[in-house]
Amino acid sequence: MNKKVESGLLFAWFTSLVATLGSLYFSEIEKFEPCALCWYQRIFMYPLVILIAVGVIRKDSGVAIYAAVLSGIGMCISIYHYAMQKLPINEDDVIGCGLVSCTGQYINWFGFITIPFLAGTAFILIFITSLYVIRKRKE
Repeated sequence: MNKKVESGLLFAWFTSLVATLGSLYFSEIEKFEPCALCWYQRIFMYPLVILIAVGVIRKDSGVAIYAAVLSGIGMCISIYHYAMQKLPINEDDVIGCGLVSCTGQYINWFGFITIPFLAGTAFILIFITSLYVIRKRKE
């Protein structure tokens, strides 16, 4: 595995680790109860930490394909969740919400940075990096 591919995988792994630790901080330390859409995003983020780490350790850049799929799905969920928070939508029209409101904003830094925004940013970074690794491993 060449250095560019290895660096890309390490970056994707580090991004997934920071996102996972951040979500655990918000729920376990700050005691923010995750909504249903937050749980779905976690379902796609948490395995990335282990999956990409195994790829780095085994020097298997093929893991980027799986990372791209998981992060792509997670990115779509994050974008949908962020739209539910920021667009004027009736809460009854939100698909996938349970007992905790998906339109609630535990944080709203600078008027636009919410938890789904942070998750979406991580998913986008992992997705783009995974595509980069897929392209570079063919060279």
